[in-house]
Amino acid sequence: MIRFTPSSFTVEAAKGSTPKRTIYGLAAPYNVAARTSTGQEVLFLPGSLPVDGPAPKLMQYHDSTKPIGIVTERVETPEGVMFAARISATRAGDESLTLAQDGVLDSVSVGATPTEWTMVDGVMHVTASIWSELSMVSEGAFADAKIHQIAAQSDITSVETEPDTDENETEEETTETPEESPVMENQAPAVEASTPTAPLWATAKPQFKLPAPSEYIAAMSIGGSVFAEMNARIKAAAPDITTADTPGILPEIITGGVYDSLNPIRPFVSAIGTKAMPTAGATFRRPKIVTRPVVTQQPTGQLNPLDPSTVTVSNTDISKLTFGTYVTVSEQDISWSDPASVNIILEQLAIAYGQATDNYAVDQLVAQTTQTETLTSFSGADIVEAIYGAAYQISNSSNYLPTHYVVSPVTWAKLGMAVDGSNSPVFPFVGAPGLGGYNAYGTSSAVSWNGNPLGLTLVVDKNMAGGTTTGTLSGIVGHAAGPAAGFEFYEQMKGAISVDVPSTLGRTIAFRGYAAVFMADATKFVKIVNA
Repeated sequence: MIRFTPSSFTVEAAKGSTPKRTIYGLAAPYNVAARTSTGQEVLFLPGSLPVDGPAPKLMQYHDSTKPIGIVTERVETPEGVMFAARISATRAGDESLTLAQDGVLDSVSVGATPTEWTMVDGVMHVTASIWSELSMVSEGAFADAKIHQIAAQSDITSVETEPDTDENETEEETTETPEESPVMENQAPAVEASTPTAPLWATAKPQFKLPAPSEYIAAMSIGGSVFAEMNARIKAAAPDITTADTPGILPEIITGGVYDSLNPIRPFVSAIGTKAMPTAGATFRRPKIVTRPVVTQQPTGQLNPLDPSTVTVSNTDISKLTFGTYVTVSEQDISWSDPASVNIILEQLAIAYGQATDNYAVDQLVAQTTQTETLTSFSGADIVEAIYGAAYQISNSSNYLPTHYVVSPVTWAKLGMAVDGSNSPVFPFVGAPGLGGYNAYGTSSAVSWNGNPLGLTLVVDKNMAGGTTTGTLSGIVGHAAGPAAGFEFYEQMKGAISVDVPSTLGRTIAFRGYAAVFMADATKFVKIVNA
C-alpha cells in the first residue's frame, strides 16, 4: 500500500518491512499541459490514467527494448496518479537504481495511448487512455512528475526527496488508500478521432542558449571566423521556421460568400411577368375569342335587316409541367460545413429551377412565333427597317404595337455597335460626349441591358438563339405587355422540400415547381431573321 499526502505528493512505504528495490512518486499531474513525443500538447484529466488492469512496465527513457521493472501500485489523487514501481535485479536495473539514488534519474514520464479525448485550443484533453509504461528520465515535461522515495535494500534506510512545502505549513494530514483500488466500469468510448497506433509521452522542451547582445556585438566587431562561429551558434540554436514546417497550426480561413459566376435572373420571364397558376387539376383552361362580330352597313332603306354575325369563344387546355431536381447531402457535410452547405445548396437549386423555366418560356416563344421579318445587315438603316417592318405586321392584324424586343447577347452587342451613314451610333449611350442621345433612334449602354431601340423594351436573354449567320434568328419583336399580351407564362413555384435518409445518414433536398405557357395570339410576334 502507498501512503501519501496529496498536497505535497510525499510518499513512504506502508507499515512493516520496506519493499526492496522500489521507487515511489507522482507518475503524472492532472490538468497540466505538456508537449508530447509527437509534438502535440496533451493534458491529462482526472481519471484519464487507469489505476487497475495490466501493470505498466518500468523503462529507462521509453526504450522498450530495455525494461528495468514493473509498476506495482497505482493510486489516484486529486493532484494526479501516485505510483510504486519495483526495479528488477538486472544490470540495467542496478544501473537505474544507482542513478536514481544519485539524483540523476529523479523524474518519471508516462507512456500512454489516448482512447478518448477532446481538443481545446489545440491541446488534447485526455479523458481515457491505455497506460502501457512508465520511464525513469533525468528531465521530464511535468515538473511535479518526480521520484519522491527510493527503497534500495532492506538493510538500507530509504532515501526520500524533500517535497516542496509552504513555509507556513506546520502539519500535513496523511490519507491511506483502500486495500483495493476501485475498478472503473468499462464504457464504450466515444472516440472523436482515430486512436494513435503507438503510445505518446510528454517530453521536456529543448532549451536553446542564444548569445547575449553584448557577446554578439563583440563578435561582430572582431569579425572573421569569430563572427561566423557566432552566427553558426545562433543558426543551430534557433533554426529557421517557415509555414512549410507548421502546417498543423495554419488555419484554413474562408473569406466572403461562395463565388457564383452565374447571374441568377430570368430576363424574359421577368420582362413579361408571371401569372398565377390554378392550384387544382393537371390542366386548366384559357378562353380565347376565335370569331368576332362583323359589322356592316344597313341596306338602303329603313327597317331593312342587318347582316347577322356571331361570336365564338374557344377554350384552350393548358397542361401543367413540373420542373425540379434534387441532391442528397450527408449528415456530416450538413453538420461540419461553414458556411452552411444547406443554404448554398438551396440557393443553387433555386437558381437552376429559374434558369430551366426561363429557357422553357423562351423556347416556346420561338417555336410558336410564325411571322418573320428579314434583317439585311446590322447597319443602322437595316435595323430600323426590320423593326418597323415587324411593328407593321403586328399592328396590321391587331391594331396593337410591339412593346418588347427579345434578343440574344450577340444581337444586343451588334445593336450597340450599329452606326449610321455618318458613322455615329444608332443607339448611343446617353450622356456620351458629343452624342447625348439627341435625335437618336434609341439608347443603349455596355453596362446595362435596359436599352430602348426605337422605343422598345430591350430584353437580353442568353436562352435566346443568337443571330450570327444567314437564316438565323436575331430576335423577336412582339406585344408582350399589358392586358392584351400575346404570350402568357403561368407558374406555381413549390420551392424546397427535404427528407432525412436514416439508412445513409443523409438528407435529400429537392426544389420544384409547375410552369406552363399560353400563346394567346401568334400574330403579335415577329421573328427578325438574318438575310
